[in-house]
Amino acid sequence: MKGYVFEYLNENDFRKLEKSVKKYNMIAYKKLVFDYYPSIKEGKMLGKLIETNSKNQTKTYELKLPTNEMFAKVHGDMKLNYTVYEDKHIVLFNTITPTDILTEGHRSELSTFDGVILSKQNAERDMFKINLLKLLEK
Repeated sequence: MKGYVFEYLNENDFRKLEKSVKKYNMIAYKKLVFDYYPSIKEGKMLGKLIETNSKNQTKTYELKLPTNEMFAKVHGDMKLNYTVYEDKHIVLFNTITPTDILTEGHRSELSTFDGVILSKQNAERDMFKINLLKLLEK
């Protein structure tokens, strides 16, 4: 067997999220493409096992992607969620989180504040969080 085959829950949506990661977090994108995908393809499942289903022999993993600390505090950790079908040697990519900010970033250019992406609808809230976190660090 050559390795695992990649499939997608919804390939168009997943590719949009991937492009958004590339646009706003190049380090995470490079890690994903050059380190994580090849390892997963070889059968080295990365990340935290979050669910096992013995009925249809699947395991669901959540892999944390590298992000800056402030982004993680404002929007949450960036994670790749995928399911492995061990008997069929298939990896099904589900999504990349946080999907809301990544989807919004794909649709239109988002601004940043102190290196953190600001959502269009909640820009003031995001800036408030960043300023508050900076004050708490002092």
